[in-house]
Amino acid sequence: MKEEQNLSQSEEKEVVNNLEEEFVEDKEVVNQDETQSNDEMTNEAPSELELLQKQLDEETNRHLRLRADYENFKRRAQLDRESAEKYKSQGILSNLLPALDNFERAIQVESVSEESQSLRKGLEMVYKTLVEATEREGLQVIDAEGVSFDPNLHQAVMTETDDSKESGVVLQELQKGYKYKDRVLRPSMVKVNE
Repeated sequence: MKEEQNLSQSEEKEVVNNLEEEFVEDKEVVNQDETQSNDEMTNEAPSELELLQKQLDEETNRHLRLRADYENFKRRAQLDRESAEKYKSQGILSNLLPALDNFERAIQVESVSEESQSLRKGLEMVYKTLVEATEREGLQVIDAEGVSFDPNLHQAVMTETDDSKESGVVLQELQKGYKYKDRVLRPSMVKVNE
C-alpha cells in the first residue's frame, strides 16, 4: 500500500512538473512573440497583438483546466482509497453469513444424549468465537422482531394479521439480517403485521 502511495505521489509530482514546464515554454514563446511584435509594432497592425493576447489567454485557460482536472483526479483517487480501506472486510463477512446461519440452526437442534449435548456445547463455543470475531470487524445484527418495518433493513416475505400489535410491525424474523458499518450486507427476512 505504501509503495502504491509513493508511486502515485511521484507520478503526481511528474505530471505537475510536466504541466508547469509546458506552461513556462508556452509563456516564453508568447513573450518572444510579444517582444518581436513590440519592436515591429510601428509596422504591424494592432490585430496581431490582440491575436497574441488571445493565444496567451487560451494557453493560460488550458493550463488552469488541466490543473483543475488533475486536482479532481487526486481527490477522487483519495476517496476511492479511503472507501476501499473502510470496507476491506465486506467480502469475507458476506461469505461468512451462511456459516453463521448454519451454526445457529445446529445449536437449535435438541440434544437428547450426553454425547450430543457435549457436541452442542462445542458448536456453541465455536459460534460464539466466530460472532465475536465478526463483530470486531464491524458486523452488526439488524434488529427485527417487534420493531417497525423498514424496507432498507427488512425484506417482507409474509404478512399476517395480529390485532394486538400495530400495523407495519415485524411479527417474526425468519432469517437474520446483517449490517457492516453503514452498509446492509443482507436484509432481515421478516413476517410483517398488516
